[in-house]
Amino acid sequence: MNGWWRGNQAKGKCSVVFGYALGKAQRLLAGLDPGIGPIFCHGAVERMNVVYRASGVALPTTGYDGSDWSHAMVLAPPSAMGSPWMKRFGAVSTGMASGWMRIRGTRRRRSMDRGFVLSDHADWPDLLKAISETGADSVLVTHGYRAPLVRWLQEQGKQAEALDTRFENDTRFENDTRFEDDETEE
Repeated sequence: MNGWWRGNQAKGKCSVVFGYALGKAQRLLAGLDPGIGPIFCHGAVERMNVVYRASGVALPTTGYDGSDWSHAMVLAPPSAMGSPWMKRFGAVSTGMASGWMRIRGTRRRRSMDRGFVLSDHADWPDLLKAISETGADSVLVTHGYRAPLVRWLQEQGKQAEALDTRFENDTRFENDTRFEDDETEE
């Protein structure tokens, strides 16, 4: 991503990468080289950055007051795509960070200049390892294949139950392609 950013600077374009405001944007931010240029975050991303920093997570400095965005990296949630908020940056090169970028044609269908494969999903062994490393005796399971995980955890002696989320069984968004990414949170 840093090489793409430098290449965009040489072309006089602002680099804008879309990724979810909680988690993914901070993973992206942590991997950026602040020596390349200014880094600016959408308000939704910056609110999460404040929480991360307050929890002791080291993240590069963000914020930019200038008018020449051609050297900047901007991190924004997917909801900012095509919004009036984007106009301030002038000429841009856009990228998307998502596990969906691994699927052929996704970048083109989303009209992105660059796709960065970055998924927040865990496979079964990594999920079990993460649960084990927390030391938790009680686990609430949400999103995805909840029943098999709850059953397995209970068989291992843990208190586990499925947690219904706000959008559980909500069919209003079934045909809305804005929510095709690997998380539903923005």
